[in-house]
Amino acid sequence: MQIKVDIRKTLRSDTRTFQLDARFESASQRVVIYGASGAGKSQLLKAVAGLMRPDSGSIELAGRSLFNSDGGVDVAPQRRQVGYLFQDYALFPHMNVRQNIAFGLQRGWRNPLSRVDGDAVRYWLDAFELEQVAQQFPHQLSGGQRQRVALARALAPHPTALLLDEPFAALDPALRGRMRAELDALQRRLAIPMILITHDPEDVQAFGDHVLRMENGSIAVMEAS
Repeated sequence: MQIKVDIRKTLRSDTRTFQLDARFESASQRVVIYGASGAGKSQLLKAVAGLMRPDSGSIELAGRSLFNSDGGVDVAPQRRQVGYLFQDYALFPHMNVRQNIAFGLQRGWRNPLSRVDGDAVRYWLDAFELEQVAQQFPHQLSGGQRQRVALARALAPHPTALLLDEPFAALDPALRGRMRAELDALQRRLAIPMILITHDPEDVQAFGDHVLRMENGSIAVMEAS
């Protein structure tokens, strides 16, 4: 993966103003952006995904220009070909496991049928060992199962990169080690580039081929492990 980011954004909330001014580039398959809560990590990841529009700058991923304020480029999120895993997984509560996975495979916002099937859905149910819970809804799943469903939904369209926002923060401590190992094995097997943001040094140790430390909206240190 080759990613180049050079963006600026002023964020305002009530009386508070936050300046995001982030610049970095990496050719690593595993980029970890590490920093305390409020450092701007999530906003940076959202900018790469197209969920937040910078005021100025540019974003390039895998040789494609996703955003360039000078050139008038702003690729829509659904056309950026990135898989995004939200911290709370953002599963659709009214859809079962099959439907949530299938949603990532279709165009538009129409709900998939409750017993939706197909080679791709069956593949991801099998890959994440979710066949036994395929008809269950998110509230009926364990934390680890919800994460697997969210990962399957993100990966089903074969994205060029996987973006992960604090992927283990919602899990019980006992689950985190096992899910780190599962994600590590999955990323190596699929060879999909990923950008992971975290405040947990154990995530840095597990996935930090290239570590970017973020402070106050800016990249403070860049380290290659």
